[in-house]
Amino acid sequence: MPSPQVIQPVLKMKVDELFLNWLSDTTTQSLLKDYLDVIRSGRHIDLSDRDAQDKRSPTFNENNNVASQRNLAEKKPLPLATPSSPPSASTLPSGSGCNTRVSGSNGRVLRRSVSTKKAQVRTQEPVTTALSESIPKFYFPQGRPQANVNVDSLISKIEKIFSQFPNERATIEDMGKVAKACECPLYWKMPLFCLAGGDRTGFVSVHKFVAMWRKTLQTCHDDASKFVHLLAKPGCKYLEQDDLIPFLQDVVNSHAGLAFLKEAPDFHSRYITTVIQRIFYNVNRSWTGKITCSELRKSNLLQNLALLEQEQDVNQLTDFFSYEHFYVIYCKFWELDTDHDLYIDQKDLEQHNDQAISNKMIERLFSGTVTRDRKVHKEGRLSYADFVWFLISEEDKKTDTSIEYWFRCMDLDGDGVLSMYELEYFYEDQCQRLETMAIEPLPFEDCLCQMLDLVKPEVEGKITLRDLKRCKLSHVFFDTFFNIEKYLDHEQKDPFSIIRELETDGQEVSDWEKYAAEEYDILVAEEAANDQCNDPFDNPLSPLGQHLSTELGPTKRHFFEIPSPHCNLDLEEYEYEDDFE
Repeated sequence: MPSPQVIQPVLKMKVDELFLNWLSDTTTQSLLKDYLDVIRSGRHIDLSDRDAQDKRSPTFNENNNVASQRNLAEKKPLPLATPSSPPSASTLPSGSGCNTRVSGSNGRVLRRSVSTKKAQVRTQEPVTTALSESIPKFYFPQGRPQANVNVDSLISKIEKIFSQFPNERATIEDMGKVAKACECPLYWKMPLFCLAGGDRTGFVSVHKFVAMWRKTLQTCHDDASKFVHLLAKPGCKYLEQDDLIPFLQDVVNSHAGLAFLKEAPDFHSRYITTVIQRIFYNVNRSWTGKITCSELRKSNLLQNLALLEQEQDVNQLTDFFSYEHFYVIYCKFWELDTDHDLYIDQKDLEQHNDQAISNKMIERLFSGTVTRDRKVHKEGRLSYADFVWFLISEEDKKTDTSIEYWFRCMDLDGDGVLSMYELEYFYEDQCQRLETMAIEPLPFEDCLCQMLDLVKPEVEGKITLRDLKRCKLSHVFFDTFFNIEKYLDHEQKDPFSIIRELETDGQEVSDWEKYAAEEYDILVAEEAANDQCNDPFDNPLSPLGQHLSTELGPTKRHFFEIPSPHCNLDLEEYEYEDDFE
């Protein structure tokens, strides 16, 4: 612990600031000028104890802090004096007195009262620097206020819409018109309905809704802040996963592209869980489990919500709402979940993609490094929600989220750097698997040279997250250390094809969209082949039955057995932590 005499860095900055303020004061400059003239003339300045006491008085501190303009105007330079002639009372600084230090209780009381008086003066006459006055406000957490917004005009439109309803009360079926009157996207209707108390009473009165919306317009000035305000819990300025459930349930119930799901309510929670995980996967870049207004503004979620109103086919909205993508993810999980309890263990996950993922990486996945459900670490079980993150990260290792996902898994000691030891730890598993396939593995030293040339880290011998994000071949790096199938594909691929991929990066669809489209076609073909001996128009949830059932009549059976209701995934049972190791 440093001694009390040592000035800390932050304190030193404040001391320097106060000194500059004192030095720039006109009274201080005049005082220093007079003393300088005395020194130049060769006259003697008395620095007796009495003068030192005067300098330590509250008035001197007041001058040092530039606290009171009135008292500063009264200050005058001290006259010249000899050791035998003390200065008179009229020449002393204001408030210092003409006598020497007063001893005893009366002196202490007097000194305390003077300090109190000066403190009151500082409070009543604060000094604002010119710098703070010249800097305009630049931070708007709730959005920049718009001067041309006519709140009364918007309220009158809303009241006009409510006048069309019986008793000026709107149900959830009427909220579409109300949302448009509020100049909001159509599918904001459920959040508007719930915030105005409609989820409790079954309807919303015009007075409650107008009061709610007027307050929202006064405090929230852009779409991101309004959306968070509508969905978040009272007093929260962020969105958690369960905040999105009522909103997405309304999308499932009312969107034309998801009408076939009405006959399979057990799959509502599966689809909603998938969409929620994809939203947090793409939007919650801080990995906190809480979406803020800032993160929402930087994402394309609100744009996709607006497109839901225009696009009848949800499969065209591939970022979040595609049913085909949900179908692929859920079928992959269903194949691994042999007991169909919506949880898989390490042995189940080892079977993914014909045991392509190394055992050491699977152990890291079940260590809780990148998962939110605490059951993963405590009970060794991976939930469907966490499997969504795993599959998207596994099939597209070029996005920032997937790079962070696998970097966390490979960073064994959590120091933010992939050391040579950690790379060798995972590569040993790859070498053993190559030997069992009768393939001679590349020595680690040679592999390491290749990876360092590929990543080009800023610090030699240390690969950081920034290095991998800057590198355009992060998928090759990760596959080399824990995915045997894709590693062999990269080794057999023409090097010039990799260069062409880099040149066309960002112009084509993502690796995840390619994978989902291919797997979707495979599932359709497999189902069509299986249905040749049965009824080809049975399945309402399958990719084939989804299209044929609308044209050729009702369905008879499901593609796979629907789990019992007690297995439904409940997001409310999750416990989240703000930080992850």
